Amino acid sequence: MNTSFENRVVIVTGAGSGIGRAMAVAFAREGARVVVADLDADSAEKTAATIGDAALALTVDIADEDSVTRSVSRSIEAFGHIDVLCNNAGIIDTMALPADMSVQEWNRVIGVNLTGTFLVTRAVLPHMLGQGRGAIVNTASEAGIRGGASGVAYTASKHGVVGVTRNVAWSYADKGIRCNAILPGPTLTGLAEAVAKLDPVGVQRYQSIIAIPQALALPEQMAEVAVFLASDAASFVNGAIVPVDAAWSAA
Repeated sequence: MNTSFENRVVIVTGAGSGIGRAMAVAFAREGARVVVADLDADSAEKTAATIGDAALALTVDIADEDSVTRSVSRSIEAFGHIDVLCNNAGIIDTMALPADMSVQEWNRVIGVNLTGTFLVTRAVLPHMLGQGRGAIVNTASEAGIRGGASGVAYTASKHGVVGVTRNVAWSYADKGIRCNAILPGPTLTGLAEAVAKLDPVGVQRYQSIIAIPQALALPEQMAEVAVFLASDAASFVNGAIVPVDAAWSAA
């Protein structure tokens, strides 16, 4: 199986930490040049420093169209082309029940997780179409296929990411563009601050689904699946929604 990314350019959003950082490092290990995109400039720089000269750190707000446009243009200026996009950046909600979730929280989560995924995809697609090939890997979630794994905003946003994935795959299947998504199960990432803000009523309601017995996955385990889906080894995989969850979704 050919999983080499020599002479290929990969953009990873949310690459300053967690799954995104693991993705950026994994693609670089396979020979790619990597655009390390993150809202946190310091985190992006740290990931890029880990990789070395093959990395470009960019500060990007994926929910802002102008920021996305500038970052994609900068990527092209630096590396000449874009072969892979990993739409990984995202935020969680407070797990509040629908009647208790504010419009502000709804808009913030949808804006980053769903609209952000759309904006970066739309900005990258013309470059991939121009070269007649490209691979997109979206980070969805178990909440993208379940109704009770998170709050209504996060659940809606990740269902939306699944829909975007399938639509992009179908729309450009005859143009050499592939688009797939991973659905991470519980993964060891830096979410301590977010967890502290969870809504206790929502958490209690969702407890039967989120209280699963499996151990936490490592970010690197998610990254390896993303690398495979973006590689030539997965050349006939398009529109797939892939749970990476130690059989959580199989229950």
